[in-house]
Amino acid sequence: MKFPVSELIERVHPPPISEVKGWLAAANPKLALIDLCQAIPDYPPPPELVDHLEQVMRDPLTSRYSIDEGLPEVREAVCRGYRRLYDACIDPSQICLTIGASQALWLAMVTLCRAGDEVIVQLPAYFDHPMALAVLGIRAVFAPFDESTGGLPDVAAIAGLITDKTRAILLVTPSNPTGAVIPPETINELHQLARRRNVALVLDETYNSFITGGVRPHDLFRDPCWGDYFVHIASFGKTFALTGYRAGMLAASSKFIEHALKAQDTMAVCQPRVTQHAVQYGLDHLSDWVAQNRVMMERRHEVFRAEMAKPGNPFRLVASGPFFGWVAHPCAGRTGREVAKRLVEESGMLLLPGEVFGPGLEGYLRLAFGNIKEEVIPEAVQRFRDFKS
Repeated sequence: MKFPVSELIERVHPPPISEVKGWLAAANPKLALIDLCQAIPDYPPPPELVDHLEQVMRDPLTSRYSIDEGLPEVREAVCRGYRRLYDACIDPSQICLTIGASQALWLAMVTLCRAGDEVIVQLPAYFDHPMALAVLGIRAVFAPFDESTGGLPDVAAIAGLITDKTRAILLVTPSNPTGAVIPPETINELHQLARRRNVALVLDETYNSFITGGVRPHDLFRDPCWGDYFVHIASFGKTFALTGYRAGMLAASSKFIEHALKAQDTMAVCQPRVTQHAVQYGLDHLSDWVAQNRVMMERRHEVFRAEMAKPGNPFRLVASGPFFGWVAHPCAGRTGREVAKRLVEESGMLLLPGEVFGPGLEGYLRLAFGNIKEEVIPEAVQRFRDFKS
């Protein structure tokens, strides 16, 4: 390549998952690989969903575009699902179906921000969020990580970061990478802060179906005027084991969605019809299946916490939830990348270094529980114990 590319994209680090999987060539050949890297369910969608999609694919309309925001009947199904989960006051005009939660984030940011604007991002941050902001020329202002709270946001600290350039407060709950769930009362406080300072509260709730106990994540959707200061990002990919289908959603006020559709039309046009049919079927028929998987992930989390708490482990569990663990590594003066590479090469463990989740996090590692079955967890934690720091 001889021509220049954007200086903005040159400064962005490579995709972390691709980087880490590139280390596999040096993995310890004597040990079966334990993959704690990517946050994907290790189980397939249920057979009845697959059977339904086989029939859907026979309809010639499935191969065509839908309207940009998605089929009305699918958005109606989303509304029904959200009334069950959130007791939500929501209608189809407040929904745009997207190519995964990542595209929903892009839609939200290009609708909210211009280059040079600021978005407050809580550390540790899901790595795609700062990457997207950097590519768009939007400044990520990081709210510091407090290990004593497991990385939960401090409302006063966030308030102190708001300037006249701030357009949004961007948070992930349950957190990727820590697994921590922001308490509903804290979300309410953050929403009131956003209202007072005339900025958007943007919540990425990709893992909202994996909150312990299946409790309601928060009460914001119960307010008929929730869209005044709240923008919601979600994914059905984890919920229905459809990560390859790229099943995401943006929810906001009808006016916000009208503006976002201008970008949607130039970016993706629409979520694929087959994905929309999968989402609709899941919402209408798979509530019990989703709950069973949540309980399974809760059990994996409980086993992992119990194993990590046993004596003799140099790695320390800082925060966790049913999908993720955030671990402090024991190698003082070493980066997360250095430790993660050694874990692949010496221990046959694949996971992500902390620094890809934001500055100052080199002392940590992220573990994803989606790929690891319960019976393998003791062996995984034993490899941590055996690691020579």
